Amino acid sequence: MNTLNPTPTESHIALRNADFPNLAAALDYAAKGDSGFNFYDGRGKLHATLSYSELRQEAQILARRLLGLQLGRGARVAIVAETHPDFPRFFFACQYAGLTPVPLPASIHLGGHKAYVEQLQGLLEKSHASVAVAPVEFLPYLQEATKNLKLELVGTPQVFDDLEEQLVELRPLQAEEAAYLQYTSGSTRFPRGVMVSEAAVMHNLAGITKDGLKVRQGDRCVSWLPYYHDMGLVGFVLAPLAAQLSVDYLATRDFAMRPRLWLGLMSNNRGTISFGPPFGYELSSRRVRLDSAKPFDLSAWRVAGVGAETIQVEILDAFAEKLAPFGFNRKAFVASYGMAECSLAVSFAPIDLGIEVDEIDAEHLSAYQEALPITDNSGKNSAGCRTKKLVNCGIPLPGHEIVIRDESGQLLSDRKCGIIHVRGPSVMSGYFADPVATDRVLSADGWLNTGDIGYLCSGSLMITGREKDMIIINGRNFWPQDLEFHAEQQPEIRPGDASAISVTADNGLEIAVMVVQYREIDENKRNELSARLTRIIREEIGINCVIELVPAHTLPRTSSGKLSRAGTQRDYLSRQKEQATNGAASLPLAAVV
Repeated sequence: MNTLNPTPTESHIALRNADFPNLAAALDYAAKGDSGFNFYDGRGKLHATLSYSELRQEAQILARRLLGLQLGRGARVAIVAETHPDFPRFFFACQYAGLTPVPLPASIHLGGHKAYVEQLQGLLEKSHASVAVAPVEFLPYLQEATKNLKLELVGTPQVFDDLEEQLVELRPLQAEEAAYLQYTSGSTRFPRGVMVSEAAVMHNLAGITKDGLKVRQGDRCVSWLPYYHDMGLVGFVLAPLAAQLSVDYLATRDFAMRPRLWLGLMSNNRGTISFGPPFGYELSSRRVRLDSAKPFDLSAWRVAGVGAETIQVEILDAFAEKLAPFGFNRKAFVASYGMAECSLAVSFAPIDLGIEVDEIDAEHLSAYQEALPITDNSGKNSAGCRTKKLVNCGIPLPGHEIVIRDESGQLLSDRKCGIIHVRGPSVMSGYFADPVATDRVLSADGWLNTGDIGYLCSGSLMITGREKDMIIINGRNFWPQDLEFHAEQQPEIRPGDASAISVTADNGLEIAVMVVQYREIDENKRNELSARLTRIIREEIGINCVIELVPAHTLPRTSSGKLSRAGTQRDYLSRQKEQATNGAASLPLAAVV
């Protein structure tokens, strides 16, 4: 019986940091070496490998099969993005065939069957997909999602492998063509397909590998991030390939069930680079026992990247303290800021320094939108006011600019808090088939309004709030309109009477809250509505959500009459603070489980 061995760490070719014209050329070069992708199961056992040499050969064969379908140049190929060798094979087949891959989620969250099918259907419609492929276990959902859509072909990878290979010359996607479509949220009603050109993603990959991570010979990546997320796709499929690094993968659901597997892979394979949102570090540290029969060796871990949601320094401190006996060095932490609209990365903190914190006066920030620094460690400023710790997310990648503007578009000076705007060669060309949404965020001279809130200090970026309205739970993005829509479908709720927000719980994690105006005073009816909304949001959206019922005319609005979610959040937190002062319970436990 042959033993399956992972691809080696050393690729035996000269390291190149993504200095290629397109993704196909990056794979052409990586295929000359020995490195590649490795796939581990829920027990931590290696079950498949795919060297870059094999990936190139198989992707080119599949590309010639896809061309037999006579799809137009740039036609969208939807791929249910399971952590499996078939995903990179189809993704790079599209690169060689001149087609545009569209990664679709491969995760049936709390919402279950119905919500997942609706999500797939919405993404397929929005992307104008011509064909769609899914692993066997996801095929029934895909078939249900496409039954009323006119696609050329829908099936498992085997169905596409059975197509006849065409004897044609491959014409890979070129610099200004879309390398892929990246959908930005878990939304079913408001998906936005980011068009990322080959030139944009290659520039971002070069910035990530050369300037952000300072990739070197001997680096090895480990990832549990989903392929349909920008950090999972760009950060741990495309970036390692463009720098000829081997990667060890865990499926996201396997990590969620057994987070120790992540640390085990880092230890066993001498992983040096891995990333995750804060909740991944928090989940892992809670599952580690210091008296483990199989102790980890994390001494090779030199880049422990963190991003994708607001960074809570307390979570990272707890992880570093818990894992220090296993050789983890807290200086490995590297904070970053990015978004799909910029391919992935916008800024990186310096490596080898760990997390740098800017402690500011929280009340001054709230009152004046200015980050006033605190010079002692008391947790309060000289006037005894509350302080806030913000993580330095570093300076922009080469060729990129970051500025802070107020709501009228005026530039703000250092430590003035406002809306983050980014310009540079990694910025998207727009949202697919949505010029109105594109014009809302992308100016004619290339400035992207990120919608995120932060400030600059000596060129470094601090994030005070991610995406003014976006709800980010465990690294997943949700549009508040989706939650509000389901509330407004209830007969007791009028349009505009629900406002969905996120707040930070005492444990540092984000939770969803929906504040609903309800005129009924009968306690039984109020409890029934609250329970019904909780159940519907869980089933349809796939997250737990705190429901707060308030009297009519409570929800704050802008001068134009629109809901002010920032005001909703402020008022909600004020009510919570008042209840806590009066001895009432704060956030329900179910909200943070």
